[in-house]
Amino acid sequence: MASTNPISMPRGRQALGLLGWLALCYGAAALGGLFTASSVQDWYPSLARPAWTPPSWLFGPVWTVLYGLMAVAAWLVWRGRGWAGARGPLGLFLLQLVLNVLWSLVFFGLRLPGAAFAEIVLLWLAILGTMIAFWRIRGLAGGLLLPYLLWVSFAAALNFALWRMNLGS
Repeated sequence: MASTNPISMPRGRQALGLLGWLALCYGAAALGGLFTASSVQDWYPSLARPAWTPPSWLFGPVWTVLYGLMAVAAWLVWRGRGWAGARGPLGLFLLQLVLNVLWSLVFFGLRLPGAAFAEIVLLWLAILGTMIAFWRIRGLAGGLLLPYLLWVSFAAALNFALWRMNLGS
């Protein structure tokens, strides 16, 4: 696809693009959920957790909002520059999305909090890079990723605490 001016892009194409980004992001969420499902029922509740651990019911709504914001951010960049004009930033976006799913696999699927902490550091760096790249194209797109970066910062701290508190388990 050639780079396209958002004003000249047909509304139908814009809408299909938004649906595509939403499907991609929520598809990644569903895949991560497959790795998470069994462990949140048996393994995760058995871990020693810091007092500041959020209640389990909070994670679903927070991630639902974050994946929606991620999709809109990617859509804004795609809409503004197209694939050809935003290959680097959209490539970073796809990389961080893969790393997001990979964290669920490593932490919940493989039950390796130490390795998951190393992986979440890579995820955090990929999100930051994506946010900066998006910001350069459209400030709003970069700004929409800020809550995601903040949540993953918190998740990294929680991951680290869980790893340290459960070294002998």
